[in-house]
Amino acid sequence: MLLTKHLYFSIFFYVILGIFLSSCSRNPVTGKKELSFMSESQERALGLQSDPQVVTEFGLYDDQAIQDFINEKGQEMVKVSHRASLPFEFKVLNSSVVNAFALPGGFVYFTRGILAHFNNEAEFAGVLGHEIGHVTARHGAQQYTQQMLSQIGFIAGMVISPTVRQFANEISQGIQLMMLSNSRADESQSDELGVEYSTKVGYDADYMAGFFTTLSRLGKSSGASEIPDFLSTHPNPDDRHDKVLELANNWKSKVNAAPYKVERNSYLELIDGIMYGDNPREGFTENNVFYHPDLKFTYPYPSGWQLVNSPSQVQIVGAEGNAMMIMSLAQGSSLKEAADGFIEQYQLQLVESGSKNVNGYPAYQIVADQVNQEAPEQSARLLAYFYQDTEHDLIYQILGVSAKTTFNQYSNYFLFTLDNFKKLTDSEKLNVQPERIKVVQVPFGMTVENAFRKYNIPTDRFEEFAVLNNMNLTDKLETNQYLKVVEKYTINK
Repeated sequence: MLLTKHLYFSIFFYVILGIFLSSCSRNPVTGKKELSFMSESQERALGLQSDPQVVTEFGLYDDQAIQDFINEKGQEMVKVSHRASLPFEFKVLNSSVVNAFALPGGFVYFTRGILAHFNNEAEFAGVLGHEIGHVTARHGAQQYTQQMLSQIGFIAGMVISPTVRQFANEISQGIQLMMLSNSRADESQSDELGVEYSTKVGYDADYMAGFFTTLSRLGKSSGASEIPDFLSTHPNPDDRHDKVLELANNWKSKVNAAPYKVERNSYLELIDGIMYGDNPREGFTENNVFYHPDLKFTYPYPSGWQLVNSPSQVQIVGAEGNAMMIMSLAQGSSLKEAADGFIEQYQLQLVESGSKNVNGYPAYQIVADQVNQEAPEQSARLLAYFYQDTEHDLIYQILGVSAKTTFNQYSNYFLFTLDNFKKLTDSEKLNVQPERIKVVQVPFGMTVENAFRKYNIPTDRFEEFAVLNNMNLTDKLETNQYLKVVEKYTINK
């Protein structure tokens, strides 16, 4: 029997009513009841499940003093937060990206990139409070609930309304924009909590506002200022600066515990020597050649193709975006086992295979298809090499993939890279070292620009280092004032 629209709506209404009645909880920050499809234990479980993936993707930064610092300050701040009983974990990620983020359940991460850009403990404390605020206000649980409700409503609308079905794609995009708006609201609330928490543990939250100046300058230098505000998941840094200053004044008057801490010199001493920028030991490129000093291999890639290196894999994308190569570690105790496991994992149809030697590396080659049963013309073909590195007891895999119909067009590009994988022997490339922050004391009063000249900073990087110090080139430095510069790559011969 066909159901009427009215009956569909009635069933849907009572289903949603039941969900509301059974899924309400009190928000720890606002004290108000709200709909939530995620319990506290589920939040913690999600964080525990996701944390190893984050660590695998970025790696941990190996500096015990910095790790002890963020854990000590983090646990101190948790005690004044709205969820003091939740077990929080604080970690430093080995990434040059300027970022900090939190997962549900109390997992908070700082990249070494953002730590390098803080200029005092007060800036750090404001961002620390902001990330703790995401957890205490249950923003992850709220976004999960909103996504579930959007999907329920969207599915119901598809059933009830022919109009909804007709404009399904447009409505789906509208839901995504709504979610972006909610995310911006979460960021604003976390700014408020960052000010509150950092003030309560004794830091001057005015400096949290100052860090938004650094973020704004970084955004403009990278082109992020060109992204329209209404499509950004974060509020405009300039707007946040003014709002945070206002919040800081309000909270300082409430807490009334002046003087508030800044701790510039102690923070700069802490990060003296922190790695800055990408670590070339983990892979770098010059003139369309990729070098990996730690694992001692190198290979070229086609001109015009874009290479992106991460701890877990290297991706090389064709100029037109229709082909790509991916390098990663393979699983297995032998080349044949690695190849067979790869074929099984991705449900490939083997076309050809065979052993070979590539510049001294024992290797195994396969050509295979990933067949799209519903649309065979969209099937993909790939060429993969598996290389045995006996020195490090590793098996590498590099695969080139494109649509089956265009594979012959790109196969020579793939072979150019795969057949030229070889051992790195160039001592200059083998011994390259990362740049590191060096904190100096200027011997006498001078401008920031003159200090950069004194410490041999290249002129084309003056603005970069001015942003790093949250200063302008014309600012005057006092005698013995601390300044961050960066040591050049050094070669250990």
